[in-house]
Amino acid sequence: ITNIDIQSVEPVDQRTRDALQKSVQLAIEITTKSQEATARHEAERREQEAKGRLERQKINDEAEAEKAKKSLLELQAQSATVEASGQATAEARARAAAAAIEGEAAVKQAQLQAEASKIKGEAELEETKQKQGAEIDHQKALNELEVSKAKELSRIEAKKFKDVVTAIGPNTIKTIAQAGPEMQAKLLQGLGLKGFLITDGNSPINLFNTAGGLVGNATR
Repeated sequence: ITNIDIQSVEPVDQRTRDALQKSVQLAIEITTKSQEATARHEAERREQEAKGRLERQKINDEAEAEKAKKSLLELQAQSATVEASGQATAEARARAAAAAIEGEAAVKQAQLQAEASKIKGEAELEETKQKQGAEIDHQKALNELEVSKAKELSRIEAKKFKDVVTAIGPNTIKTIAQAGPEMQAKLLQGLGLKGFLITDGNSPINLFNTAGGLVGNATR
């Protein structure tokens, strides 16, 4: 035997196949849960930070509003005093100042609301990125596990076939090839084989597509 073409392999033992499949599934589940937990924790942390900043901003806004109300009341009191004393010009000036304070407070409030919306949007965008990254990592881990499984199964089957051929030896193979069908069946049964093919190095064969239970004749 000079060449072996392996197209696909599966463990012969059902328990080995089940155990291998269970290990692959368990590894995928562990990897997926770990990535999802990391993404979820990071998103929650960012959300909490955004909520904290928004809450602090709200408190500051309320404090600024109270200050503006206090200033407005003071100006209104001054305006009343001026009005009582008949100073119409001072009254108009106080009202203008109160209107300016109210306008500034409205602009500040709008700016703070825009900043809070920006922070919230960034947190949501980051959460989406984390989830997408976890899905990509999960698919990558799944692909790597499938490749590793195929390589391991190929190595196991190739080694098993090599061990069988080595154990049989060239003399035994020659005897089987030269024997009649009944003797071939008995020899194969004694060796624990279902069938075989013999060929020279110029005519490679696909061992995994050979029909089970058939005994091939020597090509040379």
